[in-house]
Amino acid sequence: MIWPFRRRRPEKPNPAQGRGAPRRRAYAAAATSRLTAGWNAANNHPDVEIATALARLRARARELERNDAYVRRFLNLLKTNVIGAHGIKLQNKAADANGKLDAWANEQIEAGWHEWSKKGNCTVCGCLSWIEAQKLILASVARDGEVLLRKIAPWDGNDHLFAVELIEADQLDEQMTGTLPSGNRVVMGVEKDRWQRPVAYWLLTQHPGSAAGWSRSERVRVPAAEIIHLFVTERAGQSRGVSWLVPAAARIKMLDGYEEAELVAARIAASKMGFYITPDGESYIGDDSEDDDSASGSPISEAEPGIFEELPRGMDFKPWDPEHPTTSFADFEKAILRGIASGLNISYVALANNLEGVSYSSIRSGEMADRDAWKMLQTWFVEHCVTDVFETWLTWWLTSSATRLPLARYKKFNAPVWRPRGWAWVDPAKETQASAADVSNGFKSLADVAAERGYDLEEIFADNAKAIELAKKYHLNLPLFGNEEKNHEKTAT
Repeated sequence: MIWPFRRRRPEKPNPAQGRGAPRRRAYAAAATSRLTAGWNAANNHPDVEIATALARLRARARELERNDAYVRRFLNLLKTNVIGAHGIKLQNKAADANGKLDAWANEQIEAGWHEWSKKGNCTVCGCLSWIEAQKLILASVARDGEVLLRKIAPWDGNDHLFAVELIEADQLDEQMTGTLPSGNRVVMGVEKDRWQRPVAYWLLTQHPGSAAGWSRSERVRVPAAEIIHLFVTERAGQSRGVSWLVPAAARIKMLDGYEEAELVAARIAASKMGFYITPDGESYIGDDSEDDDSASGSPISEAEPGIFEELPRGMDFKPWDPEHPTTSFADFEKAILRGIASGLNISYVALANNLEGVSYSSIRSGEMADRDAWKMLQTWFVEHCVTDVFETWLTWWLTSSATRLPLARYKKFNAPVWRPRGWAWVDPAKETQASAADVSNGFKSLADVAAERGYDLEEIFADNAKAIELAKKYHLNLPLFGNEEKNHEKTAT
């Protein structure tokens, strides 16, 4: 008899899926199997994860800065490319109601800011200029993950009534956590309201790593209006910053140890050391001994270039050559450095300072990617640090005797345009032709081209006008913007 249905045989389990694993997975990365058994992850609040590792990460990052050449290189590249030799320059654009720039007021503000930026004025310690302070601030954020600036006003140390104090992250008391009677929550020294807005910072009066230590340190509450807490936010609700070295720190430390071992092995290999062997087991006397008592000291044989020592009768020499460095050393180190460079968001060529095998197109591609990263950091630094400092300075400067500009027009005068450093072109001739073509076709303006190089178009025109007048004074013809006669002909036509 034939039945209209059959009993279905059970399918054989797939060993690759693991016992008890579902036959189909929506996300392979979420599978639990013998291959992912050690992949432990927790969905904790960012502050919970940071609190348990903050101090140790900061200390290890500082150790890497002190002793690792690549970390020092990375931090120097940050200061060089984000801040630059001349810092982030101010071009104020205060304008009247009709839109016309107030040239006199802008000159006064720019001159006042320049004066405040000098060494002895901008910081309470008097040891730094504003350019130096910016470099220190950026390096501190990258290394430690965060830094604090306290705005001190009124300040009697200068005519501007304002200065800043740089405070390392250690003094933001990470042990201070809990709920206050007011209902505010304090997380690792940062007091927040119910909307997670910082309202105060709990600071230690002494650095915990100073000679005074914890015994003499007191905790003070500083309103958030006086503090600029600089760190890069990676997750919503994050209260403290983490070192930028974290993704690459383990590799950097392991590579440092590997290079040290390889260097020592290479030094030993270059020494071509060996052992003296005697058939009867008698000891080798050598040229000297480690101490005055030759009977008890270990024998020493000195080696000099071009010298061959005659061995005692019956004694043989067995060389020991560890053959280092190995042929794979360079490629292995390069592979590790590529991963480190990716973790630091920088190109391998820039980090390793290695231009071997680089072509024009490849170096241009790498430079452009790096410059985009530098520009992002410049924007972040301007928005979170420079602008805040400038606005506080402008408020107090307008109330001081150093200017005749009225405080009542603060909104008008608060019109900064920041000019971070630009970069020289990889191929000046080609890049200049491309920029000229973009301007001619209307794809870019002269202001855009000037801004890309870190300059202000109005300043360029003003300098050119001064140069033309100076040339006329000495009866010289400057070929600025082409020949003057051709320009006059075009204008007449």
